[in-house]
Amino acid sequence: MPQCIDPAARIFVAGHRGLVGSAIVRLLEARGFRNLLLRTSAELDLTRQAAVEAFFAAERPEYVVLAAAKVGGIHANSTYPADFIAVNLSIALNVIQAAHASGVKKLVNLGSSCIYPKLAPQPIQESALLTGPLEPTNEAYALAKIAAIRLCRHFAQQYGDNFISLMPCNLYGLNDNYHPMNSHVIPGLIRKFHEAKATGVPPVLWGDGSPLREFLHADDLARAILFVLEKVDAAEAGELINVGSGQECTIRELAVAVAEAGGYRGEIRWDASMPNGTPRKIMDSSRIRRLGWQPELSLAQGLPGAWQDFLARAPR
Repeated sequence: MPQCIDPAARIFVAGHRGLVGSAIVRLLEARGFRNLLLRTSAELDLTRQAAVEAFFAAERPEYVVLAAAKVGGIHANSTYPADFIAVNLSIALNVIQAAHASGVKKLVNLGSSCIYPKLAPQPIQESALLTGPLEPTNEAYALAKIAAIRLCRHFAQQYGDNFISLMPCNLYGLNDNYHPMNSHVIPGLIRKFHEAKATGVPPVLWGDGSPLREFLHADDLARAILFVLEKVDAAEAGELINVGSGQECTIRELAVAVAEAGGYRGEIRWDASMPNGTPRKIMDSSRIRRLGWQPELSLAQGLPGAWQDFLARAPR
């Protein structure tokens, strides 16, 4: 049975300034881990193989959380597909190969639920991977993430590496990306409603609001990552493990909840000529729940903190 990690262990969190990376850093620091290896993209460009190999050779991390990625919403994925596939493929290949070469004890690779077929049976089980066409609007990103999953799987099969892939549902939380065009749905909605409150102009949201989605707070994902680092090995994990809240809502219901959490009471307009994306996406997270992990934060509990984070960092 895997044991708890020594607080002095050298842990490399790749992407520590992002939504997921910063959440795992906060959790590790709160749990007393004192030897975290953190590098900004300016300090360590993960798309450069030589730089990554030199870092691993010098720092010798014992554990790796691969949370670094180029991410964005429907608009960004549709507009910059070459960037999304090239950057994410490079990051995965360089980090996973270097982790193998340097003898890392365990690596947790973070993916995305977009790896699954657009029309996968719901709730989506891990076995649905590569059983049908992907959602076209984020296919490039999804293909890169699938490649990372297979890298981890094959290094585990061929060499016995303890490399595990986690697939979270849609995420939100502190330190999110609130860019007006490149953000995910919850931070994008927060920004739109904030601007609507300031200008009095109702926001216009993409699609008709009918797609069903599942959302998980990044702090809950961080707890899942640490749980897997300490308690789960690759043999138990299989190829990948879903991590979701188990709760779903329509985008229209989500918009109302986000607006209410931020105090917006005005009109919400919908542009049905814009794409909806995948019609429904909820994860079957029964495997990680059987292993012993449970989410702690509901959407109603998490949204106020997300608003506070945006307001604290929004341009004045």
